[in-house]
Amino acid sequence: MYDPLSISHTGIRRPQSGPEISLDVSPNASVRSEAALSAWLREHGVEEVECVAPDFAGIGRGKVMPAGKFAQFRPIYLPTSLFFLTITGDYPDLTDFSAYDIDADLELRPDLSTTRAVPWANDRSVQVIHDVTDREGNLVGFAPRSVLRRVLGLYAERGWRPVVAPEMEFYLTKPNTDPDYPLEPPVGRSGRRAQKAQAYSIAAVDEYDVIVEHIYDYADALGLDIDTVIQEGGAAQLEINLRHGDPLDLADQVFFFKRLIREAALRCGCYATFMAKPMEGQPGSAMHIHQSIVSEETGLSLFSAPDGAPSAQFFNFIGGQQAYFRAACCLVAPYVNSYRRLVPQLTAPINLDWGRDNRTTGLRVPISEPEARRVENRVVGADANPYLAIAATLACGYLGMVEGLSPRPEVTTDSYDRPRELPYSLLDAVAEFRAQPALREVLGPEFCALYATVKEHEYDEFMRVISPWEREHLLLNV
Repeated sequence: MYDPLSISHTGIRRPQSGPEISLDVSPNASVRSEAALSAWLREHGVEEVECVAPDFAGIGRGKVMPAGKFAQFRPIYLPTSLFFLTITGDYPDLTDFSAYDIDADLELRPDLSTTRAVPWANDRSVQVIHDVTDREGNLVGFAPRSVLRRVLGLYAERGWRPVVAPEMEFYLTKPNTDPDYPLEPPVGRSGRRAQKAQAYSIAAVDEYDVIVEHIYDYADALGLDIDTVIQEGGAAQLEINLRHGDPLDLADQVFFFKRLIREAALRCGCYATFMAKPMEGQPGSAMHIHQSIVSEETGLSLFSAPDGAPSAQFFNFIGGQQAYFRAACCLVAPYVNSYRRLVPQLTAPINLDWGRDNRTTGLRVPISEPEARRVENRVVGADANPYLAIAATLACGYLGMVEGLSPRPEVTTDSYDRPRELPYSLLDAVAEFRAQPALREVLGPEFCALYATVKEHEYDEFMRVISPWEREHLLLNV
């Protein structure tokens, strides 16, 4: 009998031994001290610990070591240059940054609250996200986690606490081992390959239920909550929504989720990709970020007045997004491919208009009760580093609140038909980023200078590649 789940080269498959979870539990909130974690590692027979810190691209850099060695909590060092590698693994020209000439070691310091299982590993393993510090223990300003901490610190100084909820879109694809060939959706359980959008279709999600089951199993092992899973607008495009909470914790969760989703797909014989625009003719993948701000003192939303109406600070936050987010685009659309998503009529915004329950605008205000009033930033791509994306959109909102900025009038029509406001390319976006001193001050001047240099180097690398489009249309016609 034909069973597409057993044929790995044409479609998804169900591994004969199931999810093969080697460690199905993560430490709970009470395991936060070094002594408590050491005891937990011994009790659960953990053999390896992955010590990771996210770089500019959101890739985990670090070391793997025996659990016994990790439990000694001795310093872990990595070269400075690892944290601003380009996406190709190249090193940018840092002649203007003499402080990095000798490529000195930086220290990784574990955030024990981030300890999570690695359920797909062959050995019983955990992963721990580390902060990046200098030898004196000071956070390094250019590390993505430090950038987000810096922005949250500015909010805390004013007695404000941001709350966010990311939505992650991604595609499942047939394995693609030759980058010269376009991506294709995988064959589902029906034996057919999805060709057209079936947004919100339960049957479309069921086509890939094996992978979804693995995602749930792995998320349970990591102690991560999933709010909803839906079929998005593209063929074999799914979306996972996370519950709202602390921005740093949610950025950590996205960091973990991206890895576990890829692992779940690989286990089932296909790929999961967070590229912003992986397939021609299909919608791009976003990471929409819902944001609200509450008072640390009262716990009440600053976006709603006592009578339930939108507050002045709510409009200031939107005003900041409109005034500054164009300059932040290289943080939320970080690659040349990112700008293939930001085109009209394909579910991605092209400007920073705002509107109530208007999905064509870059800034949407969802229907909600006053206590849950929020702003959804729809510009952010799925390919963005979650720490930098959340930092960027919160930084713009912060500037709007501090400066008392007012937004443009609400848009109640199709925003795709209105003028484009977002940059057309990565190079344009980096130029805008460099030209905005207020945003650089909030995010950190050292980080901004290094990040812009890395992105310019990536663009130069891309320009050395000749694409199939150029060969097809220019070879014999010009």
